[in-house]
Formats: sequence, structure tokens, C-alpha cells
Amino acid sequence: MLRLRSIGLLMFILQETPIDPEQIRKMYPPAVQNGALVTFEGVVRADKHQEKRVSELLYIADAPACILEGEEIIKEALSHFSINEAVCIQRIGLLKTTETAVWIGVWAPHRDEAFKGCRYVIEEIKKRLIIWKKESFTDGTTEWVRGK
Repeated sequence: MLRLRSIGLLMFILQETPIDPEQIRKMYPPAVQNGALVTFEGVVRADKHQEKRVSELLYIADAPACILEGEEIIKEALSHFSINEAVCIQRIGLLKTTETAVWIGVWAPHRDEAFKGCRYVIEEIKKRLIIWKKESFTDGTTEWVRGK
């Protein structure tokens, strides 16, 4: 783990080790005021590009910038939605297909706000974090992915 910085009950984590959703649920059991937990798990898929299939991805991050921006996104989610807790874990390093690249959990009294908060976090993470992605293909070639 590069850095874990808690913001009360909210946190953003950037890490090189595999994400274990079951372990996360054990580490962060729901508080009594929460009636909903919405999670999102983004995994590396074996996309096809120009007839080549992806075998793994290399994620490289500007860690200090990602951590600051990730923390800001979590704070924004808390201020925009009626949520009580949120955790976002973003992987960096080399990931094989089917490995979890990002995990988000949002706890709230009601499901609607938990869904909205979770959606907000993933959309903002995708737009704002400075993370470069290099695809490796089954034929041995590689290619950097252009950001949006």
C-alpha cells in the first residue's frame, strides 16, 4: 500500500497489492445507521483491439496527485449525497485480466443515495485521477492507452 489516509469514516487508498473485496467488507462492517452498502468492482477485461486480445494492464500513477484528488472526490461525495461512509481502493502496477483494478464501497441510510454516491465516485475517479495505462496483448505487443 502506498498510502492510506483516513478522512473520518471516508478514505481513498492507492495500492500495489491485490484488492480483496471480502477482506474489505470484514474490515469495514456496516454501522447501525446504514441501511445500504453499494459496491462497485472494476476488473481488467480481455478487450480486443485491432484483433489483439489484452492479457494484462500496467497502471502507473502520479501517486501524490492521485491521493489528493481521490481524497477530494470522497469528500465531494459526502457533501453531495446523504452518505455516511465511502472507501475507494485503486490498484496500480501490473494487473492480469480478471483482477480487480478499483473497488468502491458507499454506505448510507438508504439505497438511492448509496447508489448515487458510488456512481459519482467512479465517474470522477475515471475523469480526474492521473493514471497511465499500458495494455499488453497476448501476442506480446504493448500499447499505451490514450486518456480522455
